[in-house]
Amino acid sequence: MAPLIELTDLHFGYPGHDPVLRGASLRLAEGERLAISGHNGAGKSTLLRMVVGLLKPDRGTVTAFGKACRTESDFQTVRRRAGFVFQDPDDQLFCPTVAEDIAFGPLNLGKSRDEATEIVDTVLRDLDLMVLKDRITYKLSGGEKRLVSLATVLAMAPDVLLLDEPTNALDEKNEARLIEILQGLPQAMIIVSHDADFRGRLGTRAERLEDGILVDRP
Repeated sequence: MAPLIELTDLHFGYPGHDPVLRGASLRLAEGERLAISGHNGAGKSTLLRMVVGLLKPDRGTVTAFGKACRTESDFQTVRRRAGFVFQDPDDQLFCPTVAEDIAFGPLNLGKSRDEATEIVDTVLRDLDLMVLKDRITYKLSGGEKRLVSLATVLAMAPDVLLLDEPTNALDEKNEARLIEILQGLPQAMIIVSHDADFRGRLGTRAERLEDGILVDRP
């Protein structure tokens, strides 16, 4: 079976800096939870952004859901099927209330207001977050924002989840809740995390980004 996501020989450097990626490649199969580690600045977030076209490689190929992605139109399709949970929830949440934030994606996909409301309720019930539905987003705690960010992505019913440092700003209770939620989801995932315990509990396979390439970790 063809991989859901395949990155082949990616090279990339930010202007004025040494290259970050020097031939990075990975494959994500259906049902896998690939955990990626690496030091700060190794290019882990850069790699995730390339999957959805927020950054374009200097060289190499991004293939998603069986299609090589080159144009913005290609990546718009990818973004509907690959949900990106950003490292900073404030980059993801911008509506006045939690319900409006979660409804935004489905409405943008053409769902009716009633359909979007039903999706909001379903996602919040599934995540046991209904108590947050009418809360003002900017007044949420860091951990609550992190869980709501995940809810906004799940409302789009993605095939793949891309998680960038998902334990940032989480206390022990919310981290345990996040692990419980993610372990129960069917989606394949690419998980970038500095937290070795989190990677170990969630990942089904591990790789490390070193010197611009991905190497297998036992």
